[in-house]
Amino acid sequence: MERRRRASWLWVVSSALALTCAASAQQPPPPIGIAPVTLSAGPYTFDTAEQHRVRVVIVARGLAHPFSLAFLPNGDALVTERGARLRIVRSATGAGGGQLDPEPVAGVPATPAFRGGGLQEVALHPKFATNRLVYFTYNKAGAVGQNPNQRQSAVTLARGRFDGKALTSVEELFTGDWSNGASGSRLAFGADGLVYITTGAPFGEQAQDMNTVYGKVLRLREDGSVPADNPFVGKAGTRPEVFSLGHRDQLGLTIHAATGTVLTAEHGPNGGDEINAIVPGRNYGWPKFSFGRSYEGPRIGDSPLGPGIEAPLVIWIPSIAPTGLTFYTGDRFPSWKGNLFVGSARRGEVPRTGGLERVVFNDKLEELRRETLLTELHQRIRDVRQGPDGLLYVVTDEDDGALLRIEPQ
Repeated sequence: MERRRRASWLWVVSSALALTCAASAQQPPPPIGIAPVTLSAGPYTFDTAEQHRVRVVIVARGLAHPFSLAFLPNGDALVTERGARLRIVRSATGAGGGQLDPEPVAGVPATPAFRGGGLQEVALHPKFATNRLVYFTYNKAGAVGQNPNQRQSAVTLARGRFDGKALTSVEELFTGDWSNGASGSRLAFGADGLVYITTGAPFGEQAQDMNTVYGKVLRLREDGSVPADNPFVGKAGTRPEVFSLGHRDQLGLTIHAATGTVLTAEHGPNGGDEINAIVPGRNYGWPKFSFGRSYEGPRIGDSPLGPGIEAPLVIWIPSIAPTGLTFYTGDRFPSWKGNLFVGSARRGEVPRTGGLERVVFNDKLEELRRETLLTELHQRIRDVRQGPDGLLYVVTDEDDGALLRIEPQ
């Protein structure tokens, strides 16, 4: 009798465990990260390692996933909403805060909605005050494949004249080859007056394929033509626009004014995010070499570097999802002068952990120390720029995105 009771009890326990395991298997895993955080009216005050008592002020909000920021001489700001519209924040540098113009800038080419498609970067011509030229990049839509979100696209550089409300006389200056899918691009004018453009190739072998512009840094004249001294001009089977190769997904680009060095921010797959100093004709390794791991966990290769592969200037492990970057050259933050600021969308693959990275270099662009700022806001920082007032500004990549100003207390 006792043996029968014990057997019956074991059957009940095992059945209960089996049901519990089955129920657990059917339940989705808990979400990663913290709940979405909405910015309050502010301002926010922070203390930092080398610039104490810093205040963050909300200049404008209501932007739909802003991607890029450019300041006009009058203190207004042009902001791209990624894949969609070009917006104006009036009086962005004003003491009372800015005002988001309800009407988008007219004249930007319309693009069907698809992942990574549409408007990306915006930048002013160095002589904007006299020629009113605004440059921008976008991913032009091509043929639709089996997956509409992975339709073909071509990275495109265009420009138009800004009349205060619209872009007129818009013209395409350069269009890349067609590619399946789309990634982000940045552009900047170098000290040489030439245009530098980043392109991505996060998957496949495009970054090493010299017959495509993807996974590269490109170098063009301001009219979209190819400079005669580009490193691969005249080589068979090679795009002449290519300036460097072996890049994964580059969502940051800036020029170091003191040396003219071109720097890009590059996403690793899972860790191994990089800041690269771009040298003409050099190979930066992707997809064979990386300091990161695949999303499933294994390392990308046996070694993060190899013969003929350029080493990054700065790396992050775990990843920070680097975005826009700029060197601070103003006088409002004396302790930050010469520092590199890098936007961060999230840290270590955890949502809503973005912030702003500060990297201190010596005069040879060798890293001395770094600091992470603004993580308490729990926002995806998508771009950072220095305003004409000598202050720093960032945009947050959110449904209700904001333009924020960083200023001394």
